[in-house]
Amino acid sequence: MKKYKLNFQLVPDGCWYTNLRSALPREVWDKVRKTAYARAGGRCAICGSPGRLEAHEVWEYDDEKHIQKLCGIIAVCPACHEVIHIGRTSLMGREKDAQAHFMAVNGCTQSEYHAALGEANRVHAERSRHEWVTDISFLQTFLTQSRGGNK
Repeated sequence: MKKYKLNFQLVPDGCWYTNLRSALPREVWDKVRKTAYARAGGRCAICGSPGRLEAHEVWEYDDEKHIQKLCGIIAVCPACHEVIHIGRTSLMGREKDAQAHFMAVNGCTQSEYHAALGEANRVHAERSRHEWVTDISFLQTFLTQSRGGNK
């Protein structure tokens, strides 16, 4: 399977409806996202586009132990974020725009787009057959700092 710069990240069904922004105290989430924005230097971490940025949670999946592990927060432009969350984007009727952005960023054809989406859906279906444990130890530094533990 061809490797792409911009990829779909379909979260297993059992992990839907939660995100860090709603789960963390506002001051912690603000610190996490602003750190990602600063690291990005005003540009999307994926396509390099300047402008408004959004914070995206990057997860790794241990498919044997069924652990969903937060491994980072990156700053992405709204167009890349719509591709990453293609399921939600499709429900909002914006898949054509996301498809065009995926193809432009990755320099690929429509059939390569559909092949990548098919593979992402296959992985999603397999992962959705299991219960997942969530590991957010990545945030420990931010949580410690918010409690005054940073000296």
